Amino acid sequence: MKKPIILATALTTLLAVPFANAEDLPGKGIKVSPVQSTISEETFQTLLVAKALEKLGYEVAPIQEVDYNVAYASIANGDATYLATSWVPLHNAQYDAAGGDKAFYRQGNYVVNAAQGYLIDKKTAEKYNITNIEQLKDPKIAKLFDANGNGKADLTGCNPGWGCEAAINNHLKAYELEKTVDHNQGNYAAMMADTMTRYKEGKPILYYTWTPYWISDVLKPGRDVVWLEVPFSSMPNGEKTDTKLPNGKNYGFPPNTMHIAANKKWAADNPAAAKLFEIMKLPISDINAQNLRMHNGEASQADIRRHTDAWIKAHQSTFDGWVEQARKAADK
Repeated sequence: MKKPIILATALTTLLAVPFANAEDLPGKGIKVSPVQSTISEETFQTLLVAKALEKLGYEVAPIQEVDYNVAYASIANGDATYLATSWVPLHNAQYDAAGGDKAFYRQGNYVVNAAQGYLIDKKTAEKYNITNIEQLKDPKIAKLFDANGNGKADLTGCNPGWGCEAAINNHLKAYELEKTVDHNQGNYAAMMADTMTRYKEGKPILYYTWTPYWISDVLKPGRDVVWLEVPFSSMPNGEKTDTKLPNGKNYGFPPNTMHIAANKKWAADNPAAAKLFEIMKLPISDINAQNLRMHNGEASQADIRRHTDAWIKAHQSTFDGWVEQARKAADK
């Protein structure tokens, strides 16, 4: 488990807030316990929320990194306060299993239009005219992406327990690809490092990814890689969702939104924080840019804190507006 982020002390926070009176700090004396997954690229979103909560006087504990299932269960049980990266519909199963709307407060859209899907290198796509993942049913096509010599395509996929795990496994079954494609699972960052190495060596690559994430700023769709379409929409657990996009393309996943999910009772008791969770909005392009800086070497906890502070400074009026709206919600 990575070293937890040490946030600013409560004393430093209180000195920094623009509100002079204790009654202007609705979070004074109230502790907050944020959680996130082990994906360090989620720290930026999580820390930004923590910074805003601190401005309201809340005492924010170090961010704890846990599996998504543990995150939802911990929040539902009151052992944690919020998760800033609650994906819809990708996390629907985990969210519902932990209690759904009865256990969680989840209002507003923190991040919108988060895409995901399967990509291959552009060179191989153009040479063999590959546009649809269904073409990998052909053993000859699948073998192009064989990295370990077993004759099957190697798909760089999801960590066990992630929401995308069920989606990918469902696709492989629905599109009859289980005999020709292996869903490689493990540490995603490590697997993608191997995938990037193969790409640099000029070898074909096949991988799953999502946005916001630095991958698509390094392997740019359209320039270096291409999205693969799917033959038809198919979701896990029989969920009826049409994944076809307005432009007619179908990459197998509906566009996702990310929300701040909090313990429902805690949110009811803390209207200022609840309002903050509802109104915060972060452009996906800003997350991609920050994630790329991490990929380029600025990945320490101090770096991420510096990135977050820089974002706040560059968007000070927006940030202050969130805090002020949240503060006013506590007066109602």
